[in-house]
Amino acid sequence: MRGVMMLAVSAGVVATITAAVLLLPGDGGPPSARAELPAAASPEPGDPLTPDEIRRASDIATSAGPRAHFAAGRAELLYVERDDGKSGEGARRAEAYVYDYGTDTLTVRTVDLAQGKVVREVSGTGTQPPPSKREETRAAELILAHPRLGEGMRTAYRRAAGQPLRSTADLWLRGLIYTARRGDCAEHRCIRLFVRLPDGTFLDTSRVVADLSAKKVHILEW
Repeated sequence: MRGVMMLAVSAGVVATITAAVLLLPGDGGPPSARAELPAAASPEPGDPLTPDEIRRASDIATSAGPRAHFAAGRAELLYVERDDGKSGEGARRAEAYVYDYGTDTLTVRTVDLAQGKVVREVSGTGTQPPPSKREETRAAELILAHPRLGEGMRTAYRRAAGQPLRSTADLWLRGLIYTARRGDCAEHRCIRLFVRLPDGTFLDTSRVVADLSAKKVHILEW
């Protein structure tokens, strides 16, 4: 921890330090007394995005659209990944995937990290990328809010874990996109959720579909 020094002294022993000069990082003094920290290497074009780059790309991508849509939950930043397109070869670029649940539109924004702006934007319907972790959580929350399915999930968890379900964080979740030929899920963003319980068993959710666009749950009929 920068600027903090701890001195451990055995019980009953008094340590006396005379004529000593302690130099902390940033203090004046001869170079030999200062700790030299290596400079962080800049990522190369082909390197994975750093956490800082992902945060910056997320901020830039979400500020390029109506912020009210994000605040209201209508739009969601699904994830950010490195742009591997050849058009920006040699540059550090990221692609941000944004889904608008109100219009069921996927927008991919290419962010040039050096310029700090969106340099390309493509939008369209009918394309459903894999669900994000936040979407898996929201799908589980929709199921828990369902009067019958929610009670069944809580009962199964209590039986498997020996304690009540506190939140979706207690569950192991994996989601798959569900697309129907007709009906709501022909256009909406719908997810089939796999839920593993603490004892290793899986909850039977084979007929359950969470509709994130309509914020409701569908029960499939075989």
